Amino acid sequence: MGKRKTKNQKAARVASNHMAEEKYNSVPHSFVFHRGQIGKNVEQLVMDMRRVMEPYTAQSLKVRKKNVLKDFVAAAGPLGVTHFLIFTKTDNSVNLRLARLPKGPTVHFQISKYTLIKDVVSSLKRHRMHEQQFAHHPLLVLNNFGLEGMHIKVMATMFQNMFPSINVHRVNLNSIKRCVLVDYDPKTQEIEFRHYSLKVVPVGMSKGVKKLLQEKFPNMSRLEDISELLLKGANLSESEAEQDGEHNITELPQAYSGRGNMKAQQSAIRLTEIGPRMTLQLVKVVEGLGEGNVLYHSILTKSEEEIQEILKRKEARLKEKEERRMEQDENIALKNQKREANKKRSLEGMKRKWQQEEAVSDDSEVEDPGMQADKPEAEESEDEAEYYRQAVGEEPDEDMFPTAKRKHGPGKSLMPFKKRKMSASKASGDDKSRSRPGGKASFGAKNFAGGKFGGKNMGPRGGQTKKDFKKKKERR
Repeated sequence: MGKRKTKNQKAARVASNHMAEEKYNSVPHSFVFHRGQIGKNVEQLVMDMRRVMEPYTAQSLKVRKKNVLKDFVAAAGPLGVTHFLIFTKTDNSVNLRLARLPKGPTVHFQISKYTLIKDVVSSLKRHRMHEQQFAHHPLLVLNNFGLEGMHIKVMATMFQNMFPSINVHRVNLNSIKRCVLVDYDPKTQEIEFRHYSLKVVPVGMSKGVKKLLQEKFPNMSRLEDISELLLKGANLSESEAEQDGEHNITELPQAYSGRGNMKAQQSAIRLTEIGPRMTLQLVKVVEGLGEGNVLYHSILTKSEEEIQEILKRKEARLKEKEERRMEQDENIALKNQKREANKKRSLEGMKRKWQQEEAVSDDSEVEDPGMQADKPEAEESEDEAEYYRQAVGEEPDEDMFPTAKRKHGPGKSLMPFKKRKMSASKASGDDKSRSRPGGKASFGAKNFAGGKFGGKNMGPRGGQTKKDFKKKKERR
């Protein structure tokens, strides 16, 4: 089993992650994308520029047709993106816009010529391009940007802020594997954009020793001794090594990766172009992000009076826009008030409706649906119920005489009579022992057993009348 990490190791890892996060958030980030319809070559140019801006760029940024510039601005804020490189294409030219977030400026360039990475690499006999070179940001070199002119300073500042700054005293030379050169020609007013791969090799030794120090070992099958390789340089062509001179030889302040690159030793710095290559021409500089005052224009020139007139028109538009916004706010407030008033009236109407429904339901519960306005029928029902009490000696069921008033004993409560449920056996036994007296029922004229009463002429004992029932009782 491996050893457990100590507290010091955990604290060191947390501190290193924190420092890496702070360093990553402090450097500029970029979005490279296109707008509108472009061809395959321009689309490949966009992908090549993403390679140049690595590792602090969105390598797999997806762009849809319905996306607008505001979508990219909204996504750039949380991600810490500081620059946009926007490619567009017209019928006459290919254009590049460099925008600084969040409030500009925006520099517009016209791409006169460009060459893709695959074209540059295919034209070289030997090229040096591998994935380790893109793990660190490139070294930026600006040339001829110290001239007078506001637009020159804006361009220089824009290019400088696109790449992370380098502390000369603390930089690690092994992290510098690429170089971006931006050269301004004051005569033609064109900007040359180049991208190089950087290599450091030792100097002051023969070609044979250089060959031994290379990663690929030379073929010595035809040599009798290694001294022939070191002294004569057999089987070596002049094209295998670049001619070094004072222009690229320097003393290394640190040990550089590679065989023979020692500290305080002479080494040669060699550049190999890996692309893409672009020739840019400045068109204009805009104050804001995609819109605003034109600070510089290479084609159109305006007098002071025209500039003042433009400013007045802009102020008028802003004032009109502010008035429309205030009017819209007032309309929104008025609509909200009307909505609240309608909501209040609606709630009051619903409340009144609920109260009326409750009052109607209370009246319906108090009213007896079996009560009829016919007085003789009620008196007859009460007479039959009284006769049933005297004859049987029990209180009649509630279903037999619904309109009759139930009598309560002296010791009984005056609460309404509670209907008792009868079992099936008891109900059947009562039917066999005696029959119920007839009477007029209010609900379909049916008794609890489902039979019909005969009407008014029906007596308490089947078809017998009251007089016959009294005579039989007297006989007993």
